[in-house]
Order: sequence, then structure tokens, then C-alpha cells
Amino acid sequence: MLNIIRRSQIVGSQVIDSATAAQLGYLEEVWLDELGHVAYLSGEGGYLALAQVSGVGGDAVSVFHRLMIEPPENLRRWYRLPVQSSLGLPLGWVEDFLFDWHTGEISAYILAGDIAAPFGDRAVLFSEDVEAIVAEAVIVREGREDRLKSESEGLKGFLSEKSSQVQDLVHTMGDRLHDLISPQDKPEVVRVKIKDVSDELAASGHHDRHVLQEATDFLHHQWESLQHSISRTGHRAKSALDKAWTHLAWKK
Repeated sequence: MLNIIRRSQIVGSQVIDSATAAQLGYLEEVWLDELGHVAYLSGEGGYLALAQVSGVGGDAVSVFHRLMIEPPENLRRWYRLPVQSSLGLPLGWVEDFLFDWHTGEISAYILAGDIAAPFGDRAVLFSEDVEAIVAEAVIVREGREDRLKSESEGLKGFLSEKSSQVQDLVHTMGDRLHDLISPQDKPEVVRVKIKDVSDELAASGHHDRHVLQEATDFLHHQWESLQHSISRTGHRAKSALDKAWTHLAWKK
């Protein structure tokens, strides 16, 4: 859950070239492919493949390079997409969704309409409770409506729902841990390294101890996600660079 963010949190963010710090405009929409995964982001200058994203946070999206392309085919926009039962009955609509910006996978949908009325007008539907996604609607599995949760209850374990101070500290700690944690590290080793970084930040006296403790607890709980995230970062950078060179060579 370390790399999961709401659509509504990323739309409107400034896009920045991570190599030059150049501002590339603002993000306007999140687009999904025919498999239901987030595949592209669009802004003033065109479309960015999700694989180009190098970081998300602080009201900004950083990218490996500034390559913008024309609209790819077969993309879908899921904001306000209708939600139906397995029998085709209308239940409401998708008001927002959370996705992993590393993989593009949808983690949860935030629903509005009749289906969400008992939960304070917004309810959380998890991806495993979706039967199918068609061009016209998200289909809820039969009997899974009972698994819906309120927004506060269903999303309480996600970093995106923490305070901005906690999110910033988690990102700061993650950056410091990037060169300290390897894919071969055992769980207890990862946790010790997280504690060491937390202790260093505490000793600086620049951080609220309660916020720092919440950020540390989150990373201890999400140690495996952190380890995978660090491992994937290098692969993402190489993949983005390879695609950029391929695109430039094709243009020539």
C-alpha cells in the first residue's frame, strides 16, 4: 500500500522532469487500458505512460523524461463510471479510485449513489469484489455488497489517507532507505534499518515525534511493500529510458 494513491489526489498535480526539475504542466486525467489497469496520465502537453513516473508526492508527479505522445487507442476514463449488480441493476457510480502507481493495478473504488447511502454517501469496494469491468459499468460480484465499508474504515490502512505530514515523512524515510535496503534483506533486517533511519530523524529534532512514530509504524507494517518498491525503482528507470530511446530512434 506504499505506492497507492487516489485518482483525485494526483489530478491537478504539477508534472516535473526529475532530471532537470523543469515544469511540464499539470496533470489533468488518469486513463486505464482495456484490462482495467492505469496505463497513462494526460496533461497539457499530451500523454505520459505510467511507466515514466518516478515519484508521486508533495502535489507533484516527477517523471523520468519529458516524452509526451499522442492519445493511445482503447483508453478509458473511469471517473463517474456506473456501478451495477451482477443482474444489471444500477447501484451508483465510481466517485474515485485508488491505484498503485508502480503497477497500475486498481486497489479500491470509492462509490457514490444508492449503494453508498448506508455508509454516509461514499462506500469502498475492493478490487477482489468486482466481477467484471465493461465499457459501460463496473459489475459487483453477487453477494459482495455486504463487504462494502465506509470510506474511513475501508481506507484506513492506505498511506494516501494519512496526514500530509505523515506522508511526507514516509517518503523522506523511503528516500533514505533506498540505498540501505536490498531485495535479499530478511524482514528483521529491513525493520532494523527502518528504525535506524527513524532514530536519525528523531535525533535531528526537526520532526514532531508523534508524526514520526506514525510514519515509522506504517513502514514497519509495510516493510515488504517498501522492499519491493525500492527493487522496482531501478527497473522502472531502465524501462522508461529504453522506451524513450526506442521512440526517438523510431522518429528518426
